[in-house]
Amino acid sequence: MSELVAAVDCGTNSIRLLIADVRPDGLHDVHREMRIVRLGQGVDATGEFAPDAIARTRAALADYADLMRQHGVTRVRMVATSAARDVGNRAEFFAMTSEILGQIQPGAVAEVISGDEEARLSFHGAVAELDSADAPFVVVDLGGGSTEVVLGDGSGVSAAYSADIGCVRLTERCLQSDPPTAAEVAAAREVVRERLGEALRVVPVEQARTWVGVAGTFTTIAALAQDMTTYDSEAIHLSTAPFGRLLQVCDQLISMTRKQRAALGPMHEGRVDVIGGGAIVVEELAEALGSRAGITTLTVSEHDILDGIAYSIAP
Repeated sequence: MSELVAAVDCGTNSIRLLIADVRPDGLHDVHREMRIVRLGQGVDATGEFAPDAIARTRAALADYADLMRQHGVTRVRMVATSAARDVGNRAEFFAMTSEILGQIQPGAVAEVISGDEEARLSFHGAVAELDSADAPFVVVDLGGGSTEVVLGDGSGVSAAYSADIGCVRLTERCLQSDPPTAAEVAAAREVVRERLGEALRVVPVEQARTWVGVAGTFTTIAALAQDMTTYDSEAIHLSTAPFGRLLQVCDQLISMTRKQRAALGPMHEGRVDVIGGGAIVVEELAEALGSRAGITTLTVSEHDILDGIAYSIAP
């Protein structure tokens, strides 16, 4: 007996939906979708969600609820991550999610989860299809406002840390010019090294054998590393990129203008202005994992916290 469930992940930059059929052999995608709503726009400076950002998120979530009704979803869980942890007007946001999700499942409302739970959900979703012989895995979920670093194997998570840096936050804080100046890039690298240093003191990444990257920065870079002219999620899922090619793509993204990035075939328009910041985080991670764990390739997974959320409510 199968049952349809819906998982919604609302982050700093995007809101994503997974409707999945839960069967004895695991999850089977029915519908998977992502929209850039930039909920965290300006939060780093103001401490509040902008009215326009809440409106964009409401419109996307209402459309997602329509899809849930069309498919006969019976269970839904929505997770709100970094952007919703500390804002002053969070009550307005959560009232909106309750109004919309309550139509699908009475009492449903977005949850603010801890960085630790976010990391564990991402890990579970990312490694479900990987060969246990390649463990331990270090899974990195690079979002708009935070970056989760998680170490574990097939039996679960052994260490996790949510670093307070992501592609949107780093761009807003450091990368003002188009293209970024050398001084801005250097300042951004210092911020990333400081934040990642905190994560690497908690998570013993030197134990890892395989690095798995999830979320839009990683998947877009993987598409560019394969010279794709359009985004192909099936070809990206579980693909690998050697560090030489990975760093080449990142260097190009960091030095490009926004117009040049926008012209790249696999590039989502909502990532154009922030992926340079994401590429800096990826480069610093590659340096750390190469020197500490001897890892030389990146594996990219299209499955991540969305899948973890769906597993968490499976009957």
